[in-house]
Amino acid sequence: MNPIAEKMYAQKAADANTRVRVGAAAIVRDSRGWILLEKRSDCGLWGLPGGRIEPGESVREAAVREVKEETGLNIEITQLLGVYSEPDEFRIVTFLDNGDVVHLVDIILEAKIISGELKPSSESEALQFFNPDALPPDIVPPARTPLHDFLQGLTGMIR
Repeated sequence: MNPIAEKMYAQKAADANTRVRVGAAAIVRDSRGWILLEKRSDCGLWGLPGGRIEPGESVREAAVREVKEETGLNIEITQLLGVYSEPDEFRIVTFLDNGDVVHLVDIILEAKIISGELKPSSESEALQFFNPDALPPDIVPPARTPLHDFLQGLTGMIR
């Protein structure tokens, strides 16, 4: 990992100042079955498109909105893959822009592309579809377990 990512994802324990953030992310596949990843501008690692669920928004709405904002693609959610919250899996993150320490709870969904044109946002350095057998080694730590589970065909995971 690069020095920025090492600081963001350094193993740490939650304390009274740690906030919990619930987010929705999607594993989006193209017609070949390749997986869409975004190279994040905050740490330079590859991750799943997604983000926080806003007040009054459903999990489905949040995932669809976040994927559209970050990739330019319109998606349809096809299934729930799992809920990921295990602190020992690098889910307590320090955001370097403001110093916030956040415990990430992510709801991971599978989705298919309906329409749109792939276009990175300001949150992304790049967007790319990867062969599931050749994912990049520099994947953001909170996405590693969901991707592993997905590639193993696991669904309904609570970790």
